[in-house]
Amino acid sequence: MEFKWKYEKETKQQIKYFLKEQGISKGLLAKIKFQGGKIEVNEIIQNVLYELSFGDQVKITIPDEKEHETLLVDDTPIEIIFEDDHYLVINKPSGVASIPAQYHPNGTMANRVKGYYKKQGYNDQVIHVVTRLDRDTSGLMLFAKHGFAHAMIDQELRNKRVTKIYQALVCGKITSLAQHGRITLPIGRDYTSLLKRKTTESGQHAETEYWLEESDDKIAKVRIQLHTGRTHQIRVHFEAIGCPLIGDDMYGGTMDAGVTRQALHCNSLSFIHPFTKQEVVFVSSLATDMQKVVNTLIKRGDWIE
Repeated sequence: MEFKWKYEKETKQQIKYFLKEQGISKGLLAKIKFQGGKIEVNEIIQNVLYELSFGDQVKITIPDEKEHETLLVDDTPIEIIFEDDHYLVINKPSGVASIPAQYHPNGTMANRVKGYYKKQGYNDQVIHVVTRLDRDTSGLMLFAKHGFAHAMIDQELRNKRVTKIYQALVCGKITSLAQHGRITLPIGRDYTSLLKRKTTESGQHAETEYWLEESDDKIAKVRIQLHTGRTHQIRVHFEAIGCPLIGDDMYGGTMDAGVTRQALHCNSLSFIHPFTKQEVVFVSSLATDMQKVVNTLIKRGDWIE
């Protein structure tokens, strides 16, 4: 894959420092040098010590990324929300893990994306997962289609410039929910379980912001933005305020409302595209099982006791 820039500084600068400013890491430079890539200035191959002058045309060629043989191929179709040369946004169904685990090496979204890449015959075959979702959470996932794209969007993530918005259905003390609120409670391990988390003074800082969208006296639909990224953060925080997610039996949510998994959906993803410099916003409609609850329980006022 090729990338081009025009050098527009009046003072000279070595290529390696210029490329660092463009987001090219030392590791990627090493890959270019030793794995078949190249650096060109005005169509002449140069090394990283070459000094650039105003108006120079810089081009790098990054070698293709060969597949990881250990990642199995799954030919299950994926629902694509967006795709360009650098990024892929898909809509993940509930019940599917994001990445393989030791005893579950196939059937995940990473396996499915590899199957898609194989069918398309892409030169870059490494699967770069940028944003993950829990197995039972549905909605938008972001993949980078090559290592440079992954490094660039990771920088945006570290700087908190990638915004993910979730929608959840909660039950319990609905009347205690504000129209707009923040839950700021530290989260740590619950040592009674290998998986469970809890709010605890000894835990890590965690902050969840929410907006109340629809509700009756038994159930509410909330929009959520995370300001930290703790394990099970949304589930733990809403349990802590007495409003667990429906379908979430681990954290006390009702299993009698028509959703048998935690009612959590990533419905919006936005960021400044690192290569086009344009803001991109992607939206996924509420998952079918959750929308059915909204239609039948909240809008009609029905409730299954």
